[in-house]
Formats: sequence, structure tokens, C-alpha cells
Amino acid sequence: MSEWFLLLVVLIPLVAAVLSPMLPFKKRNSRLFFLEAAVILNSILVFAVLLNRPDASLTVFRFTGNLSITLKLDGVGGLYAGLVAILWPLALLYSFEYMKHEHNEVSFFLFYVFTYGVTLGVAMAENILTMYFFFEMLSLITLPLVMHTRTREAVLASRTYLYYMLGGAAFAFIGMIFILTYGRTSSFVPGGVLDLTKLAGRENLIAIVFVLCFCGFSVKTAMWPFSSWLPKAGVAPTPVTALLHAVAVVNTGAFAALRVTYFSFGPELIRGTWAQKLLMGLIVFTIVYGCSRAVKETHFKRRLAWSTVSNLSYILFGIILLSQEGLTAACAHMVFHSFMKICAFFCAGAVIYKTGRNYIHELDGLGRKMPVVFITFTISSLALMAVPGLCGFISKWYLAKAAVLSENPMAYVGIVALLISALLTAIYMLTIVVRAFFPGKDFDYESIRDVQDPNWLMIVPLVIFVIVMFVFGLHSTPVVKLLEQIAAASVR
Repeated sequence: MSEWFLLLVVLIPLVAAVLSPMLPFKKRNSRLFFLEAAVILNSILVFAVLLNRPDASLTVFRFTGNLSITLKLDGVGGLYAGLVAILWPLALLYSFEYMKHEHNEVSFFLFYVFTYGVTLGVAMAENILTMYFFFEMLSLITLPLVMHTRTREAVLASRTYLYYMLGGAAFAFIGMIFILTYGRTSSFVPGGVLDLTKLAGRENLIAIVFVLCFCGFSVKTAMWPFSSWLPKAGVAPTPVTALLHAVAVVNTGAFAALRVTYFSFGPELIRGTWAQKLLMGLIVFTIVYGCSRAVKETHFKRRLAWSTVSNLSYILFGIILLSQEGLTAACAHMVFHSFMKICAFFCAGAVIYKTGRNYIHELDGLGRKMPVVFITFTISSLALMAVPGLCGFISKWYLAKAAVLSENPMAYVGIVALLISALLTAIYMLTIVVRAFFPGKDFDYESIRDVQDPNWLMIVPLVIFVIVMFVFGLHSTPVVKLLEQIAAASVR
């Protein structure tokens, strides 16, 4: 397949998004059909490109020398692009019902679909400049989505989001300039690109810049101490927070950290250094910290946001193990967590849409009135707890296995953090389930007499996510083998 298809799958969502407010649609459904058709078509093209992956890269624009906007699809990029292509059509379908009674719907769908193309640009970046370009475009294009409701809370949340993203961009920029200066090439190459003849005796400089670059990109994953923006962003409509917390922004941060670690700096240069120990310490702390905050949180979506803070650090933990096994586990959790968490957020959004209730104590008895929503939420909760038979168990098992094989004392501390996290996850997720299904003998069901499950536009994505969680949990071998092949090609 021609490399021009790489550009096409990035452009189709961008063009469709820009055209949606300009075309003279007479009915709301016509606009929605146009957008869904464009997104589904693009996802089909993404998988066509994945199955017939072009060997050549495509230079879209060259600035000077080795500075260019270039697209290419390799193993890890294809994994992320495929994940995005699966989730975006379902998320868009869900948003049609959720946004029915919201203001500024036209602008919402413009930015929402535009984000799809930008995220694919990150996945298909051939070099660090291209990734940085799309990475920062993602921050800017999602800012209006965070601020969508235009309330004071939303404006303040968007400011926090912008400040954190700009700070992270500055740190990541330092790493990019370092790689462009001391790298043999700006392209992503398994094993790294740094010219060690230019850096002989400057190991500490390499470690310092790597920490800054890793932390800069990891701001999007909300790694401590950069965590507070993520729960605040929950003021955005649920279709936005679901993609922010499960796919586009947070996973893009983890993906970028993976790229610079394995394809720019190289694991051999970092393994065993103080930089690895420092970052692993921050990551392990974030795993426990995020879960602890989730236990204390009483707001439904913010509790799930703190859960995301913890779970995204699972991915970073696998990355910073700097091994093939660790990278396999990190990729597995990136994929599986996306399905688990987007399902949980969509359940929360369905509750908010149908009842207007935002807090945990307001969920009493809703399980019997919204059985589909809360059964799917229960399954996603069990998956996040790593119950065997569901996909969360698979990725966390491989993370623990990779930590043991690394023979790194700090990684053993990480295993303890994983166990603590599993316990705390059970507490903060099952608390919701118990309140929903078992409110107590004295609960007045008349107070929620008119509550019911949402329509098929919301239910269909939830059911699909549950099926995926079971399929990956019970028949994970093909997926894990694919991830092992991707990791083997990435670790040199």
C-alpha cells in the first residue's frame, strides 16, 4: 500500500471536522451521520494500512536538514493507531446521545473529530519533531473541549490544563533539542539514536535530559507531581473526559514516553542509572497515590480520574523497566486499560445523563433501575481489580512478571505497589457497585421511579467494551504474542 495513505488517514478526520459546521445540513441527524461515516471510513482505512503496512516513510514537509514532518508506521505506532481506530467510532456514537441537550454542539463535534486525526498523527510520527508537533497540537485542540461548558469551573480547569501542558512541552522540548543535536538522526530507531562519540564522559547530562524529557511527555499521563490537572478536567462532557482519561491525551503521553525511551535515548543508556531509579520511584509512588486519592474522592467522575492517574503509571512502570518483558506488559496495559476505563467513564456519563447525579452517595438504588449500565460498570470494576478471566488480570500479571525478571530492587517495590493498588481499587470501585445494587432495606425506590437505562446509542458501546474485556481476558494469547513481537522489534 502506498505511503500516501498514511497522510490520508490523518487528513480525513481533520477535513470532516472542518466541513461539519460549514456544510448546509438541515437536520442534526444528517450532520451526525456525516461525521460517524467519516470516522468509520477512516478507521477502516487505518486497519487497511495496518494490514498492508507501507515500508517507506512519507515526508509531508521539510524545514531544513533533518527537520521534517514525516509519517511512518512501525509496530508500536500501529498498535496505538489501531487502538484509537477501534475506540473513536464507538465514542462518537455514544456522544450523539449524550450531547443532545448540551450547548455548542457543532463546535464540540468539530474539535472532537479533529482530535482523532491529530492523535493518529502522533501514532504515525516517523521522527521526534513530527511527534512533538502533533503532541502539542493535541494539547491545543483538546483545550476547547475541556472548556466546553464555559462555566467558571470549566474555565479554571482549562487554565490548569493549559499550564501543565505548556510546562510539559517545555521539558519535552529540551529533550527534543538534545536528540536533534546529539543524535545520528531525528528518526525513531529501535535502541536509540544518540551519537556516543559526542557524549563520551557526559553520562550525567544524558540522564538529566532523559528525566526532563520523560517527565515532560508524562505530564499528559498525570504522573505525580503533575497529577492535579486530570481530575479537574472532569468538568468537561463525559465523551471528552472518557477520551482524555482513556485514549487520546493520557495514552499519548505514555506512548511518547515509550518512544523517547526505546527509540531515541535507548534503554541500554538508561538501565541501571540514577535516572531509572528516580523515575521508577516517582511512578511507583503515583500508582499508590492515585488509588489513595480515588478512595477518598466522592465525585463519580473524579474518582475514576484518580483511578486513571494510578493506572497510567502502570504503563510507565512497564516502560521504565527497560526490558522486552516490561515493554510487552506496558503495551498490554495501554490497550486493556483503554477498554476498561472508557467503559467505566461511559457508565458514569450515562448516570449523569439520565439522572443528573454526580456524587457517589447519590447512586443508591440505581443499579436496579439502570441494570445494563451498572452490570457493565461492575464488569469494568472487576477488570480494573485484575480479577482472572478479564483483561485487567492479563496486563497486571505481565507487569508483575516483568518486574520479577528485571531483578531490580526498585521493581520489587513496584510489585508491592501493584498489590496495594489492587486492594484500593476493589475498595473505590466496589463501593459504587454495592451502593447501586444494595442501598438498604429502607431505601425509597419511589424517589428514582422514572430512572432507566439510556437508549442504544449509549448501550451498544458499553456492551462491546464488556465483550472485549472478556475476549482479551479468556483468549489473550494471540494479542500477547503480537505485543511480544512488537516489543522484540523495539528493544535492541
